[in-house]
This record gives sequence, C-alpha cells and structure tokens, in this order.
Amino acid sequence: MRNISDIYKEYKLMPSLASHQLRVAGVALQICESINVPVDRQAIITASLLHDMGNMIKSELKYFLEFLEPEGLEYWQKIQDEYFAKYGRDEHKATLEIVRELGMSERVLSLIDGVGFVHSCQTREGNDMEKKICNYADLRVAPLGVVSVSERLSEGKRRYAGRYSQLHADDYDKKENCIFEIEKEIFSHSKIKPEDINDASISGYVEKLKNFEL
Repeated sequence: MRNISDIYKEYKLMPSLASHQLRVAGVALQICESINVPVDRQAIITASLLHDMGNMIKSELKYFLEFLEPEGLEYWQKIQDEYFAKYGRDEHKATLEIVRELGMSERVLSLIDGVGFVHSCQTREGNDMEKKICNYADLRVAPLGVVSVSERLSEGKRRYAGRYSQLHADDYDKKENCIFEIEKEIFSHSKIKPEDINDASISGYVEKLKNFEL
C-alpha cells in the first residue's frame, strides 16, 4: 500500500495538479456518500486521485504563474522536460502508463480512460454509474476550486481557446448537453443537489484523502 501524497511527490507533480486530483476525488467521495445505488467507491476514488497523473505534459506553465512558486518556472520546465523524455507528448497515454506503473487494476484504468469532456456522450449513453461519477467529478473542478458545470465549461473554453479542436467541434453542444444529463441522472439517485457540492463541502474529504492508500 502506498500513500497518495507520497505518490504525488515521487512523480513530482505541481501542487496545483495534486490539489486538482484531490478535489476531484473529494467531489466523487461526496457523491458516493450521498448516492442510493451501489458503486465501487474504492475504484472511483482511486481513479479520481490518479486521473491526471500525466498532465505535467500539457501544463501551460505560464498560464498560472502563481502555481509555479516557490520553485519557479525554470524548475517546473525541467520537470516537464523529464516527462516529455520518459512518456512522450500525449498526456492521456502518459497517465495510463503511470497508472500501470503503480500497479492499478484494469477497472481503475477503464474509469480513468473515460474521464474527460470528449467522452461525455459515450459515458452518458452507457450504464456505468462509476464512470459517470468520475467523469462528472472532474468537470466540477476548475483550477482554483469547485465550480458548477456551467462555470467549468466556460472556464475551459477560455483557457483552451484556439488550442483544442474539441472546443470547436460540431458536436460540442451535444457533449455539453450530455454532461448535464449525466448530472441529472447522478442526482436523481442522491439525497443532495449539485449546488450542495462546493469547496467547503469537500474540504474534510480532501484532508482525509491526502492519506488515502492505494
């Protein structure tokens, strides 16, 4: 068993990236504790804590300069270059490779493989509630904390404008609608509402998750 905080240090994750994964797992855990259908909580939390392990590769280091302190841009550029050399330039493939290095199950790999806006409709059309929770939880967390789905999508459009073709795809609106349908389905089985999930509501979960063992 390995502590997730130790794993983040071993892979030299930027604190902001580690915090993002912890917040996503916190959102997922709050949902798991409120939902009235059976789900594999361990798999959901593990996938949420690891779903962006390769994202050092795609990090735009100059976008949030405050996230680079105290080490600074030069240090994090060196770490990013190390990721390029070891894992290549595809952050998703890198994440899956890292998760395999960590010895995670095929189920966890499958959940991680389904995270992301691009998978929204495929996930919505399926019957995998665990995959829906992982996908949805990621789309509730912006760089600075927990937000609504609408706020998260708007923030993503601004941050990735001109850089990701999926933002301009003909089916963007369809994918956006699928996310809201996933939200509706999840909370039809929950004793809480989407607005009940926020930075304050997940803070206790995040603290506990820092010591989560894989």
